[in-house]
Amino acid sequence: MPNTDLTSVTLADPVTTSRSHRRKAWTVTGLLVVFMMVNFADKSVLGLAADPIRHDLGLSATGFGMANSAFFLLFSLCGATGGLLADRVRPRWLLLGMALLWSIAQMPMALGGGLVALVASRIVLGAAEGPAFPVAQHTTLAWFPDRRRNLPGALLSVGIALGVVLAAPGLTWVIQHHGWRSAFAAVAAAGVVWAAAWAVFGEHRTAHGEAHSTGTGTGSGTGTGAGSGTGTGTGAASDSGGEEGSHAPCYRRIVTTRTWIGATIGYFCTYWMIALSLVWVPSYLHDGLGYSTTTAAGLVAGIWAVSAMALLVQAGVTGWLLRRGVSSRWARGRVGGISLLVSALGCGALSQATRGPVTVLLLFVGFGLCGAMSTVAVTTVAEIIPARRRGGALGLMNAVVTTGGLVAPALTGYLVDTQGSAGYQHAVLLAAVLLALGGTAAVTLIDPARDARLLAP
Repeated sequence: MPNTDLTSVTLADPVTTSRSHRRKAWTVTGLLVVFMMVNFADKSVLGLAADPIRHDLGLSATGFGMANSAFFLLFSLCGATGGLLADRVRPRWLLLGMALLWSIAQMPMALGGGLVALVASRIVLGAAEGPAFPVAQHTTLAWFPDRRRNLPGALLSVGIALGVVLAAPGLTWVIQHHGWRSAFAAVAAAGVVWAAAWAVFGEHRTAHGEAHSTGTGTGSGTGTGAGSGTGTGTGAASDSGGEEGSHAPCYRRIVTTRTWIGATIGYFCTYWMIALSLVWVPSYLHDGLGYSTTTAAGLVAGIWAVSAMALLVQAGVTGWLLRRGVSSRWARGRVGGISLLVSALGCGALSQATRGPVTVLLLFVGFGLCGAMSTVAVTTVAEIIPARRRGGALGLMNAVVTTGGLVAPALTGYLVDTQGSAGYQHAVLLAAVLLALGGTAAVTLIDPARDARLLAP
């Protein structure tokens, strides 16, 4: 299919080729991959320790679901606020502050807190983690031109999966041998270690292409090169400074584009699945399907491993298609949408399945493949938006998307309390319906070339 995507012409990114720039770009990307790993290890604790926490604190399934949903009370609001701040405040400091606050929020439960402390600490943790993904993506993507963003964007999402892949067996072992409160202490320590590393090595690149770190005075380069960690370049709606001042589109115009709407709907469905995976899938496997705690933890890790592979395959396929001149409407929107539709089929079949090898396969397809949409949504929206609006636009998308995390745990808990093990099946069937809707929205609405023209000054 011929390339009708005008972003390569009207929104061309500056290309920085110096070895220093590339080294710094991948150093930042690597640190932020670990950042997302810690982020989702934090989120996974309650799901992995669901049974002992419910027993010790006397919680029903609905009460446990509500406690998990408390995490998202401020998550969406702070996600949008943090994204908007990233357009005005150096993301380096936002990321450092978030990591430290995560660690502080874990300590009440590590030190013996009860239900009130659990709810309060989850609210604080959600507020601190809300901006994490959009700010991390904004920080990473600023180092790369559009045609090279698929891999670093996917790697950040892979960090999400790796966080759970490593956390599921590791934290399960900690919970079984040292008690569930020790798991909270472990993730708090991980946050402190990351913050220390980021304070030393973290950098960010401004809309004008300048890299900033703890050093004093980086200087500035000109042209397309990135001298001494800096670079400028011209003509990039997504990275240049020249057109950004008075001509950058307002957020209202951005969030009413079909591309932003389609990407957001698709990503919402992915986040619904993420919330279920973190909070209820371990209990579903143990209580609904009869797997042991250890086996359930291994299957959870398997889901996230499949998700990581799906993200990398999506990045490779999308990059290959873009290099061959295929438009982003196909290379991003339809690749992501099809992954959601396949996941919908998997969940639909899973809702009717019983324990066995086929069930495991359906579990991996239904909960694993849909993760590819997270990178598609971010890179697609970033493609059409100037750098000085990117953080806010991604933050606003994240605010809408993460409302799925507010609703999914509480609704699933209610279904389990009222219907028993059948509640898990109905929750999976509902997920299949949502995934089908999300995939349809992504396939039909995402069209970056069209919306780039609409947002052009």
